[in-house]
Amino acid sequence: MQGRLEGKVVIVTGAGNGIGAETARRFAAEGAAVVAADLDESAARVVAGEIAAAGRRAVACHVDIREPRLIEAMLAFARETFGPLDVLINNAGLGAQKHFLETPPETLRTMLDVNLVGTFLCAQAGAREMAQRRRGRIVNFASHSGLLGSSGRAAYAAAKGGIIAMTRVMAVDLAEYGITVNAIAPGPIDVPRSRRQHNEERRTAWQRAVPLGRYGEPREVAAAALFLASDEASYVTGQTLAVDGGFTAAGLRVKQL
Repeated sequence: MQGRLEGKVVIVTGAGNGIGAETARRFAAEGAAVVAADLDESAARVVAGEIAAAGRRAVACHVDIREPRLIEAMLAFARETFGPLDVLINNAGLGAQKHFLETPPETLRTMLDVNLVGTFLCAQAGAREMAQRRRGRIVNFASHSGLLGSSGRAAYAAAKGGIIAMTRVMAVDLAEYGITVNAIAPGPIDVPRSRRQHNEERRTAWQRAVPLGRYGEPREVAAAALFLASDEASYVTGQTLAVDGGFTAAGLRVKQL
């Protein structure tokens, strides 16, 4: 039985850990040839090695998504190794947690440079290649912080909200080339970064605020990315899919109505 991405060439940025690593594994299991790209090439090599050990196709690649030269090298590497690009997963990014009054301009610039500009550069380079074949899928990673105001997220939210807005415009501009562009906005996901950055108060607050009452798992986000990258989502474009346990849908919640 063939997988949903059989024969597709996929690049996943930020594939060295967390959601990116799980997305790379899931896509490979569905038949894709995966380029696991990351700033930390050694981490990407571990993920690609796991995929290869399972009998699937994957290679690792170093990339700094702030550098157009390295992005072009990543695309050339994917093309030379597996063939023309079919799917681009723009997952790479950084987080920041600081009260608005204490957020230095440097933090804002870093969040915009990595998360927003980096996504823009990767998507533009990938779309130019896809446009030649008049087909393709781009999935950008935003965040619940781009949809709602969460404490200490001014700089991060500015970048992720920009990704959501940019995704809509990209979808419109690239539709004529048969390219769909969508975004995923994860809520709290149990990954190494959240384990490091979320203190006990924040974890308790998340469990209380999320209707499903728990952190999500990377595999649940990867499943959403798989849908948007597959032929099943052929008429879905310009959308932001929140994978957040109901967080962005929730209002006042009481048990005694």
